Amino acid sequence: MAVRLLTIASVCDAILLNVLFPHLTVVRVDEISDKDGVVRINAHAHSDEAICPACGNASARVHCRYERQLADAPVAGRHVVIRLRVRKFICQTPGCARRIFVEQLAGLTVRYGRRSLRLLGLLIAIAFALAGRAGARLAQQTAIPISPTTLLRLLRAAPERRTPTPTVLGVDDFALRRGHDYGTLLIDMQSGRPVDLLADRRAETLRDWLIQHPGVEVICRDRAGAYAEGARTGAPHAVQVADRWHLWHNLGEAVERTVIRHHACLREPVLEAAPTTSVPVTTAPAEQPRLVVRTQQRHADIEQLRAAGYSLSRISRELKLARNTVRRFLRADGLDELVAKTTSRSTLLDGFEPYLRQRWIEGCTNAAELFAEIRRRRRAHAAMELRTGRGPRQSAQDAQAPDVRPRQPRSAPSSCSRDDLIGVAGPPNLNQSQNSRTDSGGRRRVQKG
Repeated sequence: MAVRLLTIASVCDAILLNVLFPHLTVVRVDEISDKDGVVRINAHAHSDEAICPACGNASARVHCRYERQLADAPVAGRHVVIRLRVRKFICQTPGCARRIFVEQLAGLTVRYGRRSLRLLGLLIAIAFALAGRAGARLAQQTAIPISPTTLLRLLRAAPERRTPTPTVLGVDDFALRRGHDYGTLLIDMQSGRPVDLLADRRAETLRDWLIQHPGVEVICRDRAGAYAEGARTGAPHAVQVADRWHLWHNLGEAVERTVIRHHACLREPVLEAAPTTSVPVTTAPAEQPRLVVRTQQRHADIEQLRAAGYSLSRISRELKLARNTVRRFLRADGLDELVAKTTSRSTLLDGFEPYLRQRWIEGCTNAAELFAEIRRRRRAHAAMELRTGRGPRQSAQDAQAPDVRPRQPRSAPSSCSRDDLIGVAGPPNLNQSQNSRTDSGGRRRVQKG
């Protein structure tokens, strides 16, 4: 009975070992212990021979034995360490470049590795999903002590995933630096996953990639001529189609250009006269401009605080307005004056609305170009007014007797005297109808006779 119970326990242990540690089937487990939250597994290799990595021949001659320590994937929130006893073999093949080699266990160890392949694959998956810091935090929660730098190093050392050449290939450009540098993005249109990135968007680059990856049957691209040439020379048997987004985008641009070009041909729809009824028609009040509403609100707030006895400075602090703004509101005759100034502001476009409307109908929708045209027309209009004498005029009395005060020289600096200045510049020249006198500071005062 005891032997039967021992047999059942051994079978259960074997099943549990295969479930929790399926990668340990290539070794013989000697002992499993749990101490201080760490599961330690002692095991050793039990094969009679090993394969030489240089020549590929098997060897059964053992040179020595030593112990390796591997970190394994966690179990039940516990860190797992494998103490593995392995052997060094002597290659007996004549002429082999390697004399002594260490046996490697398939699915468990790699050369110079201190982690099992199972743990290594788990860490690489975490690094691909979360990169360094976030991946390290997740690994710490799953009882895998690792640093962000180690995760990034594993990510860089991971081999590139080889993807099969798609039969339906999407080709489009992307900006490395908008307006300067562009690359090409290749996508598998059936799975929606990116396939490769090309350094530029030239036809030769796409042609070389298609030659190196045969098997593309359909190329879905935009309307760029470089991609068309690259697809034609790199995969001449592939069918080239335009993708849906570029079709709709190009159609929309073509329709917009057509409507703008023939906008003058459109006529206002003629509404049929509706039967007269006695039902009163009420119209909603027109919505006031935002600037008018803000002016009304500020005027009400300022008047309310003024009525409460607040000073101008205190009103400015309470409403967070400039003192000049508050003074302007208080000096105004009423709200109508403020609203009139708000709605009657002149702009650069005043007088050019018909011209702008005509240019827009003709197809010019570039704001910078329209602005430059307005400035040129404004300068030409001002020059014409000056030539024809229609510029700003002054009264005849002002033209005959201009009230021009003579320019006064600056006072002499303290380092020089008035006599020195007269000696350098000479005596002042005065007309016969003027008398000149100088004050105590050396300044000249001119009186008209």
